[in-house]
Amino acid sequence: MKSLGYYNGKIGELEEMEIPMLDRAVYFGDGVYDVAYAVNYQVILLEEHIDRFYENIAKMKINPPINQDSLKDIILNLVKMLDCGDLQIYFQMSRGSGIREHAYCDNMKGNLLIMINEKKIISNIDVECITKEDTRFLHCDLKTLNLIPAVMAAKEAKDKNVYEVIFHRNGRITECSHSNVHIIKGNKFITAPLDNLILPGVSRKHLIKKMKIKGYEIQEREYYLDELYSADHVLLTAAGAPCLSVKKVDGYSYKTIKI
Repeated sequence: MKSLGYYNGKIGELEEMEIPMLDRAVYFGDGVYDVAYAVNYQVILLEEHIDRFYENIAKMKINPPINQDSLKDIILNLVKMLDCGDLQIYFQMSRGSGIREHAYCDNMKGNLLIMINEKKIISNIDVECITKEDTRFLHCDLKTLNLIPAVMAAKEAKDKNVYEVIFHRNGRITECSHSNVHIIKGNKFITAPLDNLILPGVSRKHLIKKMKIKGYEIQEREYYLDELYSADHVLLTAAGAPCLSVKKVDGYSYKTIKI
């Protein structure tokens, strides 16, 4: 089996799976998600991705139908069913199902959806980026299903043959359409602070630890376009691309670096 779907206990090939129209993810995007990767059937940092997933569930006041340990067991069992061990594992929980109404019932139980397909982690490439004004809503720290600005930005990057779009709000760098972004200037590793404007990336956290070990001064603070353009190095982190070096942003060139 090359791909696999799971919805509230039902399992099948992705093309065979269906989502009920009453699922609030369909008409409100009312839910949260996370993504992990497996290499040779070993899921990377699964517990940390599940921890973040349940933190978002709690912030969104969603009632999960299962606990974290049960979700972990389900994912690990599903992974074993695939023909290939290099996989992307997407898991989503909507608030639940019901007739479309903005205000939800407190006793509603969440719907769990999991999609698994073949996909390798991206590494050992240097990439190009462009910048764009960040028009997303003000809860970017929550990994919700409302991703239209990111979708449109990612499509623009693809059309312009670059890897990513780096977002900024009035010049302040936030993150990318599907990555966190960081800069190095001299011995300083600079990354945006964990406020409501960026997602607390799992790979971001591990890169910060690694840069500390390497002796860099860590600065988690606001930084701006002028600092981005004048940086020595620019790095991107994401679950599917743990650390990529950027060679160009908006025509500005950088020294690439291997971390």
